[in-house]
Amino acid sequence: MTGLLSWFSGTLGAVLTKEALVFVISMIPILELRGAMIVASLKGVEMWRAISLCIIGNIIPVPFILLLITPIFNRMKQTRLLKPFVERIENKAMTKKDRIEKYEFLGLILFVGIPLPGTGAWTGSLIASMLGIKFKKAFPAVMIGICMAMVIMTVVSYVIPGLFW
Repeated sequence: MTGLLSWFSGTLGAVLTKEALVFVISMIPILELRGAMIVASLKGVEMWRAISLCIIGNIIPVPFILLLITPIFNRMKQTRLLKPFVERIENKAMTKKDRIEKYEFLGLILFVGIPLPGTGAWTGSLIASMLGIKFKKAFPAVMIGICMAMVIMTVVSYVIPGLFW
């Protein structure tokens, strides 16, 4: 993740303001708000501004994933070229489904909220969609998870470094 974060920060940082960079990074799968908060802290973005940019940026893709990813994937799987790609993504996501499937709402909150590699709003929304969890149950769970991740990442990116510098 560090290399990816450095690449986005360096490449996009040359053309975007630091706030726009944080916002864009928070929408990117894998990095999401976890990476964006680190970049915000390193770039000197004020904490409360970073929090709002990251939450909004991380939430934007969620409804689209929850509502549209299954029909899009089904369509993509009809093509010989894209089918292996989609199946690889689905298989990778479904290896993590046990955590969500067992506890559904709470499992989805924890999956999105605990900032570990391979977790987050993108993957959580994808798994929720593939498991057929209804939007009105999945969306609030993902939102709560995003807020939980934000608290953890704020402590890691702003509070702890503030104690030492």
